[in-house]
Amino acid sequence: MADSASAPGRSDPTLGRSIAIAGALFFVTGFVTWLNGPLISFVRLAFDLDEVNSFLILMVFYLSYFVLALPASWILRGTGLKKGLALALTVMAAGAGAFGEFATRRWYPGALAGLFTIGGGLALLQTAINPYVSILGPIEGAARRIALMGICNKLAGIAAPLVIGALVLHGIGDLADALKGLSGPAREALLDRFAAKIHLPYLAMAAILLAAAVGVLKSPLPELKASEANASAHDAGGPAPSIFRYPHLWLGVLCLFVYVGVEVMAGDAIGAYGRGFGLPLDQTKFFTAFTLAAMLLGYLSGLLLTPKVVSQETYLRGSALLGVALAAGAFATHGYASVACVAALGFANAMMWPAIFPLAIRGLGRATETGSALLVMGIAGGAIIPQAFAVLKQHFDFQAVFLALMAPCYLYIFFYAWRGHRTGRLIATPAVLAAGAGGP
Repeated sequence: MADSASAPGRSDPTLGRSIAIAGALFFVTGFVTWLNGPLISFVRLAFDLDEVNSFLILMVFYLSYFVLALPASWILRGTGLKKGLALALTVMAAGAGAFGEFATRRWYPGALAGLFTIGGGLALLQTAINPYVSILGPIEGAARRIALMGICNKLAGIAAPLVIGALVLHGIGDLADALKGLSGPAREALLDRFAAKIHLPYLAMAAILLAAAVGVLKSPLPELKASEANASAHDAGGPAPSIFRYPHLWLGVLCLFVYVGVEVMAGDAIGAYGRGFGLPLDQTKFFTAFTLAAMLLGYLSGLLLTPKVVSQETYLRGSALLGVALAAGAFATHGYASVACVAALGFANAMMWPAIFPLAIRGLGRATETGSALLVMGIAGGAIIPQAFAVLKQHFDFQAVFLALMAPCYLYIFFYAWRGHRTGRLIATPAVLAAGAGGP
């Protein structure tokens, strides 16, 4: 039976240490994830691709979550938290090594397979770490804890394009100009030298991920059971409840799908958006960092305001409306002003994941692991929505396409924050928590 002594709380001396370890993991994974924006510019040049094919970077990476999230939940039931996290980091290391090797050889299918492997490791890690952080303390304060994780993630995200820009993409504009006057073996030799610059950074990343895996195994992270920390009236004894008993979860899966889509559009696709105005490659390669800096400010704002000043639901509603306004502003302006509106979407997006995820898993009890896996599958929105942008902008005005994709997504997020998260949900009371704990 769960009680206040059985789960970490504010007075638990292990809580701060556990949050610090989780934050370090979010930093490592954030660095890996937010390399995708600069990688679009890299593969477009190194592999001599058009825009639609270069956006396969995002599609393959984020589709891996959809394919592997449910298997990840099954793996975690067998491995437990620590071994599952270590396995996730090891899989990511293998993917990083593969991407570096195949990108150097300029074999695009192999490079995409490496990214898919990295995404698979991240699916395993996300399926474990997000509900873990949510249930480390009271669910009502989960948005604050996840926001702290987001700060770690976005600090890494700010660093990622700067590091890859300095080590790999330095002088990419001049290189693109030089290639216009070359053909045959001379052109291929220049592209081979450019592609080879990615090899060492990704080998170093693989080594860091392996070291992190060893560190997790030796860490003092406590094992938590979501079934005991996140129970509901549906879960009060008897057989494990059907996941279809929780409509607020399924609406949350769709909410995360559209949220990750708009997050990736603002973060990873902003370079392609800027190039639509003819802005130079040597500038657009850094645009992802601007979006993530805005997200960092959004996290700090969320930490100050939720839940003491406003609830996470209210903050989410305001963020969604701000997203609509900024998307409209991007459409109404041009050049750097329009790009600035897109980057500012980072501020609007910052507290969305921290609010949506705990609202969607609230009260799932023994279904929490499966629910978490379904939510992680929603990350596939980062594959579909940006790819739709890349395809549609070939035929229509890219600013109009951007608005047509973004505005409906933000409006649905507003709906979920307003009504959707309450649909069919029974709020857990202390009595319900006591009755629902202790199941298999």
